[in-house]
Amino acid sequence: MASESRYLTERIDRPAHEVYAYASNPAHLPQWAPGLGSAVEKVGDAWFVETGMGRVGLAFAPSNDFGVLDHDVTLPSGEVVYNPMRVIKDGDACEVVFTLRRREGMTDEEFERDAAAVAADLARLKRMVEDRA
Repeated sequence: MASESRYLTERIDRPAHEVYAYASNPAHLPQWAPGLGSAVEKVGDAWFVETGMGRVGLAFAPSNDFGVLDHDVTLPSGEVVYNPMRVIKDGDACEVVFTLRRREGMTDEEFERDAAAVAADLARLKRMVEDRA
């Protein structure tokens, strides 16, 4: 059975390469994505984030010129949640698109809460990157 997806977007008035460089650095996550976690730690080549549900693993797609920020989040249970994310060039600005997937067993309320958290994180990313300019 295919999962339900919702596409959350934010237009950012900065060049795509700047937004990608900032957002692709896991060390910046607590600044713009506190919905994911509050503290980030690098152990060897792996990244970990402290969340309300415990320590989770985080692995971004390899660095690329296409704005792909896909990432896997490994939950304390061992479940891996794949999160498609892109920075799409739009002239001197860009659009960030996050595909939120409904996990099996997730209620409507939980899905809406996740969507609101991602939207808030993307809005925060916009403020952080635009304010750095």
